[in-house]
Amino acid sequence: MTREFDTTNLCFRLPARQDLEALADMRADPVATRYTGGQPASRNESWDRLIRYRGYWGILGYGYWCVRERLTGRFVGTIGFGEARRGIEPSLDGYPEAGWVLASWCHGRGYGGEGVAAALDWLDTQTDHRVARCIIDPDNLASMKLARRHGFGPLARTRYLGSVIDVLERQRGGVTICPDPGPVPVPDAE
Repeated sequence: MTREFDTTNLCFRLPARQDLEALADMRADPVATRYTGGQPASRNESWDRLIRYRGYWGILGYGYWCVRERLTGRFVGTIGFGEARRGIEPSLDGYPEAGWVLASWCHGRGYGGEGVAAALDWLDTQTDHRVARCIIDPDNLASMKLARRHGFGPLARTRYLGSVIDVLERQRGGVTICPDPGPVPVPDAE
């Protein structure tokens, strides 16, 4: 199984110690973290995330990549899959949970689309998983558009850590398996 690869503009590498500073800078940026919990992360929290992202690979056989621009080596962000055991319904347990966070300097350059497409192609060709899921803040229109463009369809609207989130699902090959139900009611607060 190939775990590291390049696309036209991006390099996908397993998370490594030398990625900490760039990851910490990105996760401290309020623009980059606006829809991922809403709070910039400390350096220690970024270190924990880096270790978690690398650990997924050893336990699950898939995980997150630290993505860099091929031409310059500049840190673009993190793209990949995890299994966070969030305890929500519908459950994400047992499914690769797709996720992406991009440094604010590269928003609008097409790197999100290129990166998500490459990660999903990797999942489809290098693993036996037939379904991936993701969660997105319904106000994150750019991320929602990116997910829909790559075959994710709405599954449910729920709450996680006090916030409303949409759960989306994608079948291998990018076939949307959930028709768009239109507006989805927000569940009552817990």
